[in-house]
Parts: sequence; structure tokens; C-alpha cells
Amino acid sequence: MLFPTSLVGSYPQPDWLIDRARLAGRFPPRVRARELWRIEPAYLEQAQDDATVLAIRAQEEAGLDIVTDGEIRRESYSNRFATALYGVDIDNPGTALDRSGHPNPVPRVTGPIRRRHPVEAEDLKFLRASTNRTIKITVPGPFTMAQQAQDDYYGSTESLALGYAEAVGEEVQDLFAAGAAATRSRSRPLSPAWTARCWPRWTARPSSWACLT
Repeated sequence: MLFPTSLVGSYPQPDWLIDRARLAGRFPPRVRARELWRIEPAYLEQAQDDATVLAIRAQEEAGLDIVTDGEIRRESYSNRFATALYGVDIDNPGTALDRSGHPNPVPRVTGPIRRRHPVEAEDLKFLRASTNRTIKITVPGPFTMAQQAQDDYYGSTESLALGYAEAVGEEVQDLFAAGAAATRSRSRPLSPAWTARCWPRWTARPSSWACLT
């Protein structure tokens, strides 16, 4: 296979799952935004599973070689992972300027960034059980999350990004162990020196390093 094909980015969530009008009226949420889901909490996971299967089948029918879960369970690309970490006060969010220059609620970092538990491993296992094709899953990059947070602990964006890199590296290793053939992380490095420091904290597997994409 010369050029394997795959979905880049998220797959559209169905209107019966997400309140698209409410989502369209704001920038992507950086903190949790459970009010966007149309389904009652007791049935939300089941509904997200159903929508994920629909996204997987659409990719298969389109003939894609590498299939993703479509990020169906996420309110935005990064907020599900970024708010699942130790060191982040999700009850008292901070503020950062969005792309329009307006203040937006963001995770507030109050201590060392650490993972509480694997965040996307169950998503990956569900994806693996739902298709026989090669699979990949996306993980937010450390610099992206550092830009989308209020730092009340580290004192510099570089140090904050390195803290996130530790958590992302652990997550990527768990995702490969759970069956991922590839992971993708949309993030940019702060500098060549930062890249050199971040590399060993990320993972020893070159195929999982996507901080330069």
C-alpha cells in the first residue's frame, strides 16, 4: 500500500447527539461543556458508542485504510484529556484569550501535571473491537494544551508544556499497548531546544512522535 488513507480531524457528530446550534455559537470549549450533549447522562455513553460505530462504518464504506473513532466522545479536540489530569482545578477554571481576542474559560493549572488514569484507552479498545482495519487515535499535544491553560504553578509556558509532555507520553504508551497502530498529536514545538528536551519525556517510539506536524 503506497499511500494509506485516513480521516484527519474529527468526524461530524450527529444532531441527535450534540447541540450543534449551541456549539456553533462559541469557540471550541477548553473546559468541560456537558451542556452540549442532547442525551441524558445515564444514556450518554451508550449514545456516544452508537454514534462512534456510525462514524467507523462511514469510514469503512468510504474505503479508508486507517480508521479512527472520529473523536465522537469529545466536546473539543483537547478538553477531554486536558481536564482529566492531576494538577488541574476543573472547579475553578482560569481564563485565556481565544482566537478572537476574547476571554475564554480554560483549565487552571495549580500543581504538577500528572495523569489520574489512562484517558483514551477505553475509546481505543472500543474502536479495536468495532473494526478489523488498522486503527489510530488522536491525542492533544503538550504545547497545544499549554497554550490553552492558565498557569498558576510552573511559571513558564515551556515548563508547563514539559509537564503536559510527561502525561501525553504515558498516554501514548498505553494506547500502543491497547492496540493502536498509530497516534496523532496536533501540536507545534516551542523551539528546537524544547523539542530536544521534550523527546525523551514523550516516548521512545518514533512513530508516536507527532509534535512537529
